[in-house]
Amino acid sequence: MYNDNVGYVGAELALSHPKKTAVIDVIDGRVRERGHGELQDRLDRVAAMLRALDLKAGDRFAVCVGNRIEYVEIVIGAMRMGAVPVPINTRLGADTIRFILEDAAAVAALVEPAACPAALDEVEALGIAPRICVAGERGGWLDYETLLAAAAAFDGPAAGGEAILMQPYTSGSTGRPKGVPLTHAGQIWNLEACGRHFDRLFEPGARALTANPLYHKNAFSGVVKPMLRVGGSMVVLNQFEPRAFIQALADFRCSYTISVPTVFALLLEHRELIASSDLSALRALLVGSAPCPPRLLEDVQETFGVPIFQGYGLTEAGPIAMGGRMSGPQPPHGSAGTLVDGCEAKMLDEDGREADDFGELWLRSPGVTPGYHNLAEVNAERLRDGWLRTGDLFHRDAVGLFHFRGRTDDMFQCGAENVYPIEVENLLLRHADVVNVCVVPIPHPTKGEVPVAMVVTTEGAATDGEGLKQFCLDHGPAFSHPRRIAVVDTLPLTGVGKIDRRAIQRQFAEG
Repeated sequence: MYNDNVGYVGAELALSHPKKTAVIDVIDGRVRERGHGELQDRLDRVAAMLRALDLKAGDRFAVCVGNRIEYVEIVIGAMRMGAVPVPINTRLGADTIRFILEDAAAVAALVEPAACPAALDEVEALGIAPRICVAGERGGWLDYETLLAAAAAFDGPAAGGEAILMQPYTSGSTGRPKGVPLTHAGQIWNLEACGRHFDRLFEPGARALTANPLYHKNAFSGVVKPMLRVGGSMVVLNQFEPRAFIQALADFRCSYTISVPTVFALLLEHRELIASSDLSALRALLVGSAPCPPRLLEDVQETFGVPIFQGYGLTEAGPIAMGGRMSGPQPPHGSAGTLVDGCEAKMLDEDGREADDFGELWLRSPGVTPGYHNLAEVNAERLRDGWLRTGDLFHRDAVGLFHFRGRTDDMFQCGAENVYPIEVENLLLRHADVVNVCVVPIPHPTKGEVPVAMVVTTEGAATDGEGLKQFCLDHGPAFSHPRRIAVVDTLPLTGVGKIDRRAIQRQFAEG
């Protein structure tokens, strides 16, 4: 059944168990549920709705919706019809939302008013129509449920294979966000490759939990698409709160969750609740989207009593490129595992020569973007003969496991020495009182740049910044020790739960 269109992933399988739970969402404590049969019917209705609104295959369709069942329906249903959803981060400012809408040339938009009022204003200001509201009202906007109820039968897609299925935008941490077109064929390849790589988790009996934003690939590729593909089920929380997250793992008998390192660090602040909760259905944990210190991985595994696996990927690279194979021995903590089937890698040194064990990672696979949207210069720099330049530095050990070592643009020179922030962070995390840390460079009149650190310590710890500086001097090279260390209650985060390094640099500059 239309096997070259991602919108139909799991559709045939759903026919054999229409009453089985496909998706549960929890919004402000209220629980809703869709079975696989009902979900498939609504996916068809979304596709028919968009076609009735005169959208055509390839048209960009902006979606700005929070974590709720309707997000899954809207995005997968649009793919089924052949339209290209453009997911928009609900936490973006008005200027960035306007840039994305204009850059993508969106011809229609669907917005949840409470999730992002700024998106409503920008869609109207640009005159984009049709425009649809979900879970709320706005004068002059169409109502999602009304349109869905009136939708006729859908008679199949007009796109698939090498056609573009969605166009997410990167976070824009180094400037304006970049549009990343992805193809149906590339995403189907990645789904199947990950299904083999994570076979013990991505299986029909699985139930996955996420509170990560669904517009981010961590949740969409690590939970939504895999669970649809195998006929499993997913639990979606509309926001992350540590105690509610742990309770959901227990109450809904979840078999795995995937999240970012910061979320796991926050969960560890509630060890007593973890210990008292029935997590017997939990089989493993996955962490990705940002490097995770080995000490944190060890702590999480010991606290939850199940193995934790680190993966690696980029939106434009598949998205999932590597991870620990579930059917083999668990890789050592700190390793991103091995490449998924069909993905190639090479590492280049500073002179552009291929290296065996350390260098900048380049990836090639069917999932790599065919090219950033409207960015010819970036494409020339980062895409060559199907290879994607990731900007990430990796070490490959003697048995072929990959280890993240930092970003090429994170590395900076302090005097004549190269400083890699992740190495300083890992050193600080060896201190018994440190639970989370971020190291960034700031300008220095003679050294060029020097490292500084923002640190979260255990509750009640007496350790201060001077003591931590001395710890770094005692246990690491003097040139890389943080010249200033700020001890804080929490680290600033981006909308997808990653540590906001730019915000930390600004705070040090202003402080």
